[in-house]
Amino acid sequence: MKTYSNYILLLLLLVITGCKVSKDVEVPQPELPQAYRNAFATDTATIADIEWKNFFPDPNLQELIGRAVSGNYDLQIALKNIESAQLLLRQSKWGQVPQASLFVNASTSIPSQNSLNGLSLNNFLGTSHIEDYSAGGSLSWEADIWGKISSRKKEALANYLKTEEAKKAIQANIVSTVAQGYYNLLMLDAQLDIAIKNRTLSENTVNMVTRQFDAGQVSHLGVEQAEAQRLRAAQIVPQLEKEITIQENALSILTGTLPAEIVRGKGLATQLHQSLPTGLPATILSHRPDIKALEYELNAANARVGIAKAFMYPALNITATGGLNSFKADNWFNMPASLFGLVAGSLTQPLLQGRKLKTQYEIAKTEREKAVLAFRQQVLVAVGEVSNALVEIEKLQEEVTFATQRVDNLQRAVSNADKLFASGLANYLEVITAQGNVLQSELELAAVKRNQMSAEVRLYKSLGGGWK
Repeated sequence: MKTYSNYILLLLLLVITGCKVSKDVEVPQPELPQAYRNAFATDTATIADIEWKNFFPDPNLQELIGRAVSGNYDLQIALKNIESAQLLLRQSKWGQVPQASLFVNASTSIPSQNSLNGLSLNNFLGTSHIEDYSAGGSLSWEADIWGKISSRKKEALANYLKTEEAKKAIQANIVSTVAQGYYNLLMLDAQLDIAIKNRTLSENTVNMVTRQFDAGQVSHLGVEQAEAQRLRAAQIVPQLEKEITIQENALSILTGTLPAEIVRGKGLATQLHQSLPTGLPATILSHRPDIKALEYELNAANARVGIAKAFMYPALNITATGGLNSFKADNWFNMPASLFGLVAGSLTQPLLQGRKLKTQYEIAKTEREKAVLAFRQQVLVAVGEVSNALVEIEKLQEEVTFATQRVDNLQRAVSNADKLFASGLANYLEVITAQGNVLQSELELAAVKRNQMSAEVRLYKSLGGGWK
């Protein structure tokens, strides 16, 4: 009858081992639109599937991004985080393996001569001390009755996968930041060329007004205003040179190198893409590493709820100890006389813990709810970022058209003003005004073109591109 009872107990243990005491919350399936707002097309193709090496046509930019991906310190730290997560994942796989240890003990006990033990030793053993020598090993194993150990494995796996996605997100951010910095550098180069050209133009105007002043055709006020316009154009040159150096230093730091000059390729106009397919909004869930990271965080939160709940249930521990034991060192290793063994099982049910376990469980559930909300919020943010980038690209193209027409008109106005001034049909104020207007409009056109390319980069990143 006792044997049958043991079999029934073992069967019951196998049935309840691995039982899960908490129910997982599924990853939310957010309602997504059929197409992005302001989308160019609604086909399944998306630029997020394009590797950054193929998305950016400029070989100098490709080389710069490649150096950043391999040398950026934020990315290297992310790789170290992945290594740490891998070690924790590897450790979690040993959770159901019994814990083993070896021991060797040697002790001498000298009781009081007036104590019961001391009197007993003197009367029965004829000695005043007790020697005890032990050597052996022990095994301990906790039955995973409520899925606590398996939940720890799931948490470690989710944390590892989350660090992988975090690394992808950092790389996508680096690719985007480097590209936008590079385009900003091209804009500054274009603006510097514009400033130098207008400085030369203003110098010519000063010479013309000075000659007319010498001929008595204009007052000294005309010379001073022409000189002020020249100084205004000249002042922009060192400002832009400063900005170029600062941008080059920032890009160098992103690549993990000391500040140095950045090699550039062709100008702004050659960098734009002809086609920018966005795909369907549903694909953003699998392309964006930040969304995938939050999905894994929800999995980890589910596991933590299971762990917290399992601590509230009984824990079954089985221990086994065996080895050699003797009261005398000279027969310590005599076998089988010195052999001993012990097998024990314990079932521990926490009762009064000052509501600690219950509080930990409630906190774990709250953290899981926060993970769900964070996931939903990030999906909305992602869709909004795509829509923002799309409307930027659309409207910036219109801005470029208008800004180009304005520059063409003002350049013709400067040319006409110079001719009229040389013929005496226009005054110096008209020339200076025309030069100031064309300088400002050309600088603005270069900035709008930079913004147009930056919007393309933001679209690429917001769709989930840049980490492949």
